[in-house]
Amino acid sequence: MKKIISALSICALLITVSCGSSKIVRTSEKTIKGNWVLSSIMYSQSGTYNTALLSDVSKECFEGSTWQFVPNNNTGIYTINDSDCSTGERYFVFTIQEVNAETGLYNFLLKPTNERYKSETNQGFRLKLSALSDMAMQWQQTVNVAGSPLTINMNFTKQ
Repeated sequence: MKKIISALSICALLITVSCGSSKIVRTSEKTIKGNWVLSSIMYSQSGTYNTALLSDVSKECFEGSTWQFVPNNNTGIYTINDSDCSTGERYFVFTIQEVNAETGLYNFLLKPTNERYKSETNQGFRLKLSALSDMAMQWQQTVNVAGSPLTINMNFTKQ
């Protein structure tokens, strides 16, 4: 009987460890915790693009927005501050997913929600978390423009 209980305990432990997030992802979640400013948005190609980032507001409205990440429950709030835009707080849930441990590439999944963190549309966005340090973070999103890929780089600085 003790052997069966031991075997079941080991299986439960292995399942828990294999389903949990990796050490790299946990470290990233600790790094992302806190307050950030979306300091700049740049495109991989020159030109003028009329985009509503995250199906919300324009590039100009997002620049200077403030972001708060709470990784222990994977929630956050961003605030549009530009008075020429639709200002105010927006709520979201997020997940960091490791894509390749050797290269350190991650996917960052962001889903807009209401103030109770419930999605009204079940629509989300997959971004590449291309750089993350204690003071800087970069997201990349690739979109299709006239049949060609365009990468949007969103650069954050920690407050």
